[in-house]
Amino acid sequence: MTVPNSISIEEVISELKLVLDKKNILTEYEERFCYAYDATAIGDELYLPDVVVLPENTEQVAQIMKIANKYKVPVITRGAGTNLCGGCITLKNGIVIHTSKLNKILSIDKENLTCVVEAGAVVEKLQQEVEELGLFYPPDPSNLKVSTIGGSVALSSSGPRCFKYGGTKDYVLGLEVVTAKGEIINVGGNTVKNVTGYNLSQLFVGSEGTLGIVTKVTLKLVPLPESKQVMLVFFDSIDDAAMAVTDIISHKITPSTLDLMDQKTMDTVEQFHPTGLPTHYDAALVIEVDGIADTISVQAKQIEEICYKNNSKDVRIAKDKKEADEIWFARRSAFGAVARMKPNVITEDAVVPRDKIPQMVKAIRKIAEKYNLTVCTMGHAGDGNLHPNFSLDLRDHDEHERLEKAVEELFDAAIELGGTLSGEHGIGMSKARFMNKVASEEVLEYMRLIKNSFDPNNILNPGKILIK
Repeated sequence: MTVPNSISIEEVISELKLVLDKKNILTEYEERFCYAYDATAIGDELYLPDVVVLPENTEQVAQIMKIANKYKVPVITRGAGTNLCGGCITLKNGIVIHTSKLNKILSIDKENLTCVVEAGAVVEKLQQEVEELGLFYPPDPSNLKVSTIGGSVALSSSGPRCFKYGGTKDYVLGLEVVTAKGEIINVGGNTVKNVTGYNLSQLFVGSEGTLGIVTKVTLKLVPLPESKQVMLVFFDSIDDAAMAVTDIISHKITPSTLDLMDQKTMDTVEQFHPTGLPTHYDAALVIEVDGIADTISVQAKQIEEICYKNNSKDVRIAKDKKEADEIWFARRSAFGAVARMKPNVITEDAVVPRDKIPQMVKAIRKIAEKYNLTVCTMGHAGDGNLHPNFSLDLRDHDEHERLEKAVEELFDAAIELGGTLSGEHGIGMSKARFMNKVASEEVLEYMRLIKNSFDPNNILNPGKILIK
């Protein structure tokens, strides 16, 4: 616990009890244990927080931060804990602020196409509520059934629909934020156009809780598309699948999703939940088109023709919602399916220019073979974001060491192809050591200056993004 030697955690907890109900302060070992982890596979190490608090409003968050700043106690903000880069790990113990009780959808404005939600609101619940009103919130992380808006903002998450609609950052209009000193500030606003001073809203988006704690978010909405059509297309080679993606886009067709699964992924998914996927093909594309009902069948037909022209071996068009849901279940269950193979899954998040996808997939396979690792690759082909899932047992120290070497080579390959470290999972603790591969020392120094300006005592999620 990084508090002054003369201060004990009991004193900090005593002050917290003046702010929060007893039921919202978790101090027992068993209560804190599950907060020592997020969805990142981190091996045997236990990162146990000193205390977990569950504030019920922004004012309580502000009071917690004033106490933390007074005693220089680290604070880690946590939503659903589905982070895949160690962003919720309490590296230096401290206080975990869990946002599960800040979960309200405060308002939905049909006329202005906006909504205001608390940080702990679940993404899927927001989507369902706005869709009942004929509106649409497009960002759709694969864990949307549990992931929160605050977590999405912290990581600037996106998902399969990013190609057409963009990610979370494209929908954030304004934020309510609690600073490291415990001040409540509002940045941005509730209008789509806003160039009044520095764009602080976007500075907080993707900052992973290192600059401030987001408590409320004002989001842009769009009209709900009239109709949608889901397709599953199979290829004998990843190159043909990538060429089909490029060809679809060059024909001025903009699907809402253009997702990729490799053969190993399909095989693993089929073992986990049989849906009739032909597992002998090298790659499959999950394609969804949406928009005005009269245009959907036309777009689907055009895409089918383009795919066959690019050597597709089979094109399946969902006949109804049940078949569409089956296709999406297969795609979204890929991570869970890989997790059944061995005790741990390490999911990476490299990004390359779209036309470099075949080279990147081949590089991933070559690296996995070099280090004798099992990997299933999937991703968002429309925006070049690939997710290689390594299945392994982190208790096997030799396998763990091979993984560490493989991961570094994977990012080196992505950077060499003109890509970068992350498209939607963030940097957290797991990729911080690679930041100097993609950012110059001058750029890193500016990031440090920003961090120090917002958080001079380095209490907000320390050890994430920037190592020093």
